[in-house]
Amino acid sequence: MPLQDLSPQGTRRNATELLLHMQRFKLDLKFSVGVWYLSPGGGRFHDRYREPLTIPERLEMIAELREDGVTGIEAHYPNEVNEENLHCYQEHEKATGQRLLTVIPNLFYEREFEFGSLSNPDRRIRRMAIDRLVATLRLNRELDTDFAVIWPGIDGYENPFGVNFVAWRDRFADSLTEAMETVPGVRVAIEPKPYEPRGRLFLATISDALIMCARVETRLKAEENLALHRKGQALVCMNPEVGHVLMGYEDLADSFSKILEQGRLAHTHWNSQPLGNYDQDLNVGVVSPEQTEAGLYCLKMHGYTGHFGIDINPERMPALRAIRNSIDAIKAANDRIETLDHEHIMECAAYPEIDRGWIEAHLIRKRSPNPGKLWPLGPPVRGDERRGE
Repeated sequence: MPLQDLSPQGTRRNATELLLHMQRFKLDLKFSVGVWYLSPGGGRFHDRYREPLTIPERLEMIAELREDGVTGIEAHYPNEVNEENLHCYQEHEKATGQRLLTVIPNLFYEREFEFGSLSNPDRRIRRMAIDRLVATLRLNRELDTDFAVIWPGIDGYENPFGVNFVAWRDRFADSLTEAMETVPGVRVAIEPKPYEPRGRLFLATISDALIMCARVETRLKAEENLALHRKGQALVCMNPEVGHVLMGYEDLADSFSKILEQGRLAHTHWNSQPLGNYDQDLNVGVVSPEQTEAGLYCLKMHGYTGHFGIDINPERMPALRAIRNSIDAIKAANDRIETLDHEHIMECAAYPEIDRGWIEAHLIRKRSPNPGKLWPLGPPVRGDERRGE
């Protein structure tokens, strides 16, 4: 299918246009799941808690999630999807309608990537990473996926002393550019993360990744890439993960808005996470459900139409239960934001002096099963009333 046009995400609207948009636009809650956490392995401190599952067994589990709104599948190349087992995914799509949404290059696991993949200072290792990315992009093109997620999780450092950061960024940009020029027309979606498995990753924050997106996109010269760019299509995009954003003490809604403003939000990964801390991949809504709500509201404001990827680590509960809990948490949060007084929220945001504390009070009542037992809020104070306009 043709690339989804992401440029409307950056539409600027005046107050009247934004209110009309909020009243009319609703998020399309379609979900994707990753095959990796359907059979979680052991961790740094413990063995796996259940027997491993084959790819066909995992696909059978995903088929059970059709009624929950799961339409997309995510898998890494070459360990989870490859030329030998590709037919399993294709047969699954014919039977269920659930398709591979993205094929992700595994650029972080093998021992050769100890000191990085696309940025590795060793030309031989860097070539290995580029070749794997090229093979992955070709598979994405063959399968007509929506994008290829790129998580440079092993590209980083522990001791910053003497690190040539500029050289690192040049190597990464050059490597990604070469792969995208070799297989033009395929959208990529960078997923930043502050740390783990390295002490600090080079693409640590939303802003780091956005700078890299622009850096690579300006280097693309293949005619197919240029033709898409002339049509307003962003080719180097992003796949932010909620947990990674919060690990870096970034605000979710603000982070989403920075990507949406540039029309680069290809996909989203959802879970929950304490601020800072190690990457826990908790079910959506377990921690900081208010971040989930604020993030969804931001996506609604910008007209996001992509998938909601569930990216969790259900070590201690059945994977299907964890996925359904996460999907239900997003659905419930979306139901809450749909009942909000968009008009007064927009007004309070534009004129913060008019009705101080009203948004907070409004949200408290929307989250309460018994709002009638709370202090009566009363009608909102309108801006023209306060200002005498």
